[in-house]
Amino acid sequence: MPASRAVRGWLPAAAAVFAAGWGANQFTPLAVVYRTQEHWPPVPVAAMFTTYLLGLLPGLLLGGPAADRFGRCLTVRPALALSAAASALLAAAPVSANAVYVSRLATGFAAGVVLTAGTKWLRELSAWAGRPDAGDRRATYATGGGFAAGAVTAGAFAEWLPHPMVLPGLAHCLLALLVLGATRRVPETAPAPGAAPVPSRVVDLHRAVVGNRRFLWVVLPASPAVFGAATVAYVVLPPLVANRVPGYAPLFSGLVTALTLTMGIVVQPLAVWLDHAHSARATLTAMVTVIGGLAVGAIAVHRNSAGLVLAAAALLGAGYGLTLAAGLMEIERLMPPKAHPSTAVLYQGATYSGFLTPLLLALTAGAGTAPYPALLAGMAVVGLLCLAVTAGNSRRSLP
Repeated sequence: MPASRAVRGWLPAAAAVFAAGWGANQFTPLAVVYRTQEHWPPVPVAAMFTTYLLGLLPGLLLGGPAADRFGRCLTVRPALALSAAASALLAAAPVSANAVYVSRLATGFAAGVVLTAGTKWLRELSAWAGRPDAGDRRATYATGGGFAAGAVTAGAFAEWLPHPMVLPGLAHCLLALLVLGATRRVPETAPAPGAAPVPSRVVDLHRAVVGNRRFLWVVLPASPAVFGAATVAYVVLPPLVANRVPGYAPLFSGLVTALTLTMGIVVQPLAVWLDHAHSARATLTAMVTVIGGLAVGAIAVHRNSAGLVLAAAALLGAGYGLTLAAGLMEIERLMPPKAHPSTAVLYQGATYSGFLTPLLLALTAGAGTAPYPALLAGMAVVGLLCLAVTAGNSRRSLP
């Protein structure tokens, strides 16, 4: 394939990943609208957010095999169409709880498929264009940029335009359809049948990773902190201080989301610099950052301070990025190169358990067990225990 086609092709592929991230995260500021304007209880709103995870995990698991069997294009484009349809449903029935649940489930599945298959597509298109080192970086920026842009745009629309629960979904639907058209001529990059690892061999490799002591005692204790930190920052904290930003709660939520995710991207080179094959200092630094963010978040809620929420979001976003990058580098050392992409999906599946955090906190607070400041402080204590486990095993079972 001519290099010029690959150069032109990677941009629409990156746009597909960007659009999937946008759709996945546009609900974050809308959740504030449901809470503050529609007066929906916190537990159903948190459950709507978590429903995304129920679709995301199957999408992540099926996206890679589907891309290998049917091709990158024939996997990404239908998933992108599903993402557009999910946003159209959200816009068509914004105050119907059932419609929101269905939309979130479909959005999660579409995002999982596009993020997995689209990353493969983008990696291969970049290699064909003579930039094999750029594929993963482009996928990271496209994913993070989509997450941030979706939250900020939905927050701005909800803040300054009429129909705050309709226009954000329509905007993403239009974006996804435009990107769908742009990907129509992007070349297929899937390898010939038989070039991919044999499924049974991949399963054996996965079992080897899961049974590895370093995975169990260094990587796994930190994995829930990845999206646990992120969701505490932009799902849990903003509604708790919404009265401090009267009239600007959706926009504030979008800005907190963008700050969290931007910090997550910016700090990843620091994780590379900290990484060391004979210690877990990158992971340990990441966990300390997350614990600090939780402590600041607890103080922010106790003092009802929007400024401290921004500080907590910056720390939690940095912890999210550091923990994710450190875990992926640990995984790379545990697996042979050909198994890295599928094993990375396995690790990311463990990290997505952090998406349950807002729902668990809402259920616990709603039951009157403890107020949010105490719950966040309790999470920081749990983080300290996990930190002790990881530190105690940081120089054992070295690859």
